[in-house]
Amino acid sequence: MNTVLDCRGLACPQPVIRAKELLDSLTHGAVEVLVDNEAAQSNLERFGKSQGCAVEIRASGDTRHITISKGPHGDTAKALAPEDYRCDLPATGLVYVIPADTMGRGNDALGGVLMRAYVKTLKHLSPLPAKIFFYNTGVKITATESDLIAPLRELAALGVEIYSCGTCLDFLNLKDTLLVGQTTNMFEIMDAMTQAHKVVSPY
Repeated sequence: MNTVLDCRGLACPQPVIRAKELLDSLTHGAVEVLVDNEAAQSNLERFGKSQGCAVEIRASGDTRHITISKGPHGDTAKALAPEDYRCDLPATGLVYVIPADTMGRGNDALGGVLMRAYVKTLKHLSPLPAKIFFYNTGVKITATESDLIAPLRELAALGVEIYSCGTCLDFLNLKDTLLVGQTTNMFEIMDAMTQAHKVVSPY
């Protein structure tokens, strides 16, 4: 029998944190997490798979049921060892965080010009970042039509993982307009920053 964890109504990253706490207490078995939004579903699915668990999703009305199975489960992949989990970062382990749609402090118009140049320059870096996280007003860059979407999509095609804070998208009413990458949560942002060899920010 699955252990049911009702996380409906909880803001990110609480569903992921609660699921992690419960999974950590199990040697094997399944946790069925109930959520009521797509961002939480996506975050839980990605978290479960990153831990080597089987993940099944079904919908019932407005509720999404995400079942994360740990341990022996048919053909389920074996759980990842800690060193395996960290291998999703390249040797350089570069993580970029972009917390605003302007760069620097002072003149916002100038800051917008600088940020546009910053984003367009990223694809020319060597080595490329492993992951880029956009949060606060930085999510406007990934969720608003502009000439920055094309270079970001080029980065994604080169293997750079692009994430936008789901809470930030909701707060700014942009959750339905994300144009590149995927949504994330505070747990995933902090986990990536902790594992990174170097964290870079335009601020």
